[in-house]
Amino acid sequence: MIEYRSSRWIRWLMALAVLGIGALSLPACGRDDDRVREAAETPVETFLSPSPGEVTALAGTPTPTFRPLELAPTPVYLDRQLADTDETRAARRRLVQTRVAPLVTDDTVIGAMLAVPRHAFVPTQYLDLAYNDHALPIGYGQSISQPSLVAMMTAMLDLEAGDRVLEIGTGSGYQAAILRQLTDQVYTIEIIPELAGTARRIFEELGYGDIHATRADGYYGWWEFAPFDAIVVTAAPDHLPAPLVAQLSPDGGRMVIPIGPPGGYQSLWLVERHGEEITMERKLDVGFVPFTRETE
Repeated sequence: MIEYRSSRWIRWLMALAVLGIGALSLPACGRDDDRVREAAETPVETFLSPSPGEVTALAGTPTPTFRPLELAPTPVYLDRQLADTDETRAARRRLVQTRVAPLVTDDTVIGAMLAVPRHAFVPTQYLDLAYNDHALPIGYGQSISQPSLVAMMTAMLDLEAGDRVLEIGTGSGYQAAILRQLTDQVYTIEIIPELAGTARRIFEELGYGDIHATRADGYYGWWEFAPFDAIVVTAAPDHLPAPLVAQLSPDGGRMVIPIGPPGGYQSLWLVERHGEEITMERKLDVGFVPFTRETE
């Protein structure tokens, strides 16, 4: 049985995710005490990761269907400026010095932020805004995240060289490229075919071709390569996805995920797994695009 050393409503959140009870509205926490108590006391052994080499569907969840990345079209014309010039490098240094370094003390993360050309991941119409510290549209209702937030979320993962990390929501590809600067085992999932294809093309052009990418419903994670030392989710579900927690390494696996209602602000959580114990720590308020699910 997992022991939750958090507030009462966090235990509710975790239990609901395990049981697959659907969407959780964060402002409603604390209501329906009987239901909360019953959920919190439900055994959750099937929630934990399968043993190595074993792929087991979680009870109460559909079997994930992974569609080949080849179904995600690779654009012939890439609306990106890939060249890194003295001007873009200088802009990147200013961004890191003024907006990232004051918030992040991890030198490896700062080095990654200096190395990855953010302008190469944004549509060319936003080139002049690429090194401002705010999100930018990338089409299909999605955005590239604020650089300082990318840095903070990456630092929370506490990655070491050789760690296996999963990103849910490839989007522009920027976060995956930052992760690749820190470890050579990066796996990323994008549900929108056009974004998946564009990101793949950018990875190949910039020398990140060894990033493992697929087009699929990220809610189910990537069982074939679990467990993961770290998972980062770059879109906001309204509850904690049980399959992702199940794929965390039991030896200190960490997940950074925004959780909250669609169209509103969410809370960014650090989830850790040690054996059968799962803990959650609320970090800050954020605003992410909603978590997109597969529809058949």
